[in-house]
Amino acid sequence: MQKQKKVPQRKCIACQERDAKKGLIRIVKTKEGQIFLDPTGKANGRGAYICKDVECLKKAIKSKALNRAFKMEVPSDVYDNLLKELESYED
Repeated sequence: MQKQKKVPQRKCIACQERDAKKGLIRIVKTKEGQIFLDPTGKANGRGAYICKDVECLKKAIKSKALNRAFKMEVPSDVYDNLLKELESYED
């Protein structure tokens, strides 16, 4: 009998729903303070997960969820870039 592999679960920082790691998109903050979407899920740095949904990202912006996840003030232009990146993934 084959043992079933565990599917890694992550929680969306905006809506707090759990999902398989592959079903969410990772946002990374590097040591240099750069913040960007990480579609591979393997980039070095502190990661926070969010649903692949623009509404969830907007909710995270409104509730300052990224500020809490990365323990820093996230500039608004970073949020704008994340929104643009996420919209390009949805197409």
